Amino acid sequence: MRSCVQTNQRPLRVALVSYRSKAHVGGQGIYLRHLSRELAALGHHVEVYSGQPYPELEPGPVLRTLPSLDLYREPDPFRTPKLPEYRDWIDVLEFLWMKTGAFPEPFTFSLRLRRALLARLADFDLVHDNQVLAYGLLALPRAGMPLVTSIHHPISVDRRIELKAAKGLSKLAKWRWYSFVRMQARVARRCGTILTASQSSAADICRDFGAAPENVRVIPLGVDTRLFHPRPAPRVPGRMIAVASAADSPIKGVATLLRAFAKLATERDVHLVVVGRPGPGGPTERLVAELALGDKVRFAHGISDAELAELAASAQVAVVPSLYEGFSLPAVEHMASGTPLIVSRTGALPEVAGDTAVMVKPGDPEELSAALRDLLDSPQRRAQLAEAAWRRVQERFAWPAVARATVAEYTRAIAARRGAEPGGTSPAGRTSLKGAEHC
Repeated sequence: MRSCVQTNQRPLRVALVSYRSKAHVGGQGIYLRHLSRELAALGHHVEVYSGQPYPELEPGPVLRTLPSLDLYREPDPFRTPKLPEYRDWIDVLEFLWMKTGAFPEPFTFSLRLRRALLARLADFDLVHDNQVLAYGLLALPRAGMPLVTSIHHPISVDRRIELKAAKGLSKLAKWRWYSFVRMQARVARRCGTILTASQSSAADICRDFGAAPENVRVIPLGVDTRLFHPRPAPRVPGRMIAVASAADSPIKGVATLLRAFAKLATERDVHLVVVGRPGPGGPTERLVAELALGDKVRFAHGISDAELAELAASAQVAVVPSLYEGFSLPAVEHMASGTPLIVSRTGALPEVAGDTAVMVKPGDPEELSAALRDLLDSPQRRAQLAEAAWRRVQERFAWPAVARATVAEYTRAIAARRGAEPGGTSPAGRTSLKGAEHC
């Protein structure tokens, strides 16, 4: 499990694929947006294949849409499409599979992608899978196309946490929903090179998915410091912020944060902004009402990256209360904003934050409430953490470096597929490996 740096790389033609890619659906969309931009900036030709919701790409990469039935779109998730919406047998399969309570998107996307890319094998040097991990992708290496896969963290962890929190019939429904994880584990063992963002996530991938350790490469993710950086404006007194795109998911720890915040709200003037959308009448909304938090808690959703960056830099304290994280881009964005950070002592969070954040036991509202209180009462401690976090971001987390390290793995995968050794030239003469450094 190694990180690598690439230099003197001739342009590659990359298909970067993701079954759903808009930034608001989580870290997968953020990763795709920034990596595709930086790969293009290095001179590589990048075509992004995505299902809905489509990504908002920056200049450079080209978007190729693979429309699905978009069965989970807002405001009508789990909808029944009208007859004219069905284009082929894959759409019919997608709808029928959804009606059984399963999540078909990764698999049906992979079938559409297989059809699209097998017709264009000569147009690409490599396919980079952004955590689709579905059976249709395995047709590509069989056809001679090098494949690299990003696994941000194994969804088996989400499944364990959600099944533990579920009760009664909802446990059966969760088990059915997460049935696609078995497919992802099988594909992970056969897809070749796997990229992940932390040593913690790498260990989880090997344990849960059975991936070979020698196939897993660790490349930390980056943050867009054009947007996320400290601001001269004073921070809003008493403001706390957390980012949880799936606010109702137990893995994000929003319930722990709300209970910890409620204790503070009885004794001082504080308010909490959660960037994410809870389901109407769902567990998060019910808990807010139960704790009588009223207008002390605000949920922000549908905001732009610029608005998120301004909000992150306006808070006195940021919190990542997750029960698990394979990396946590929000944590790095808070660090880049110079916002003092409290994180759960779990997953990759200690690895990402180092000594620049306050660590608390995951799922413990009492310990989190005490940490929030101590940090709010200590301006000097907040300043120390903010300065240390900003330095750590500048030293470790930059998207151009992520892109260069990723290209190093592309060339390694191409060399392996074509029977060449790193440091040589591919038989097709399209890729120069000169200057690659293998750490």
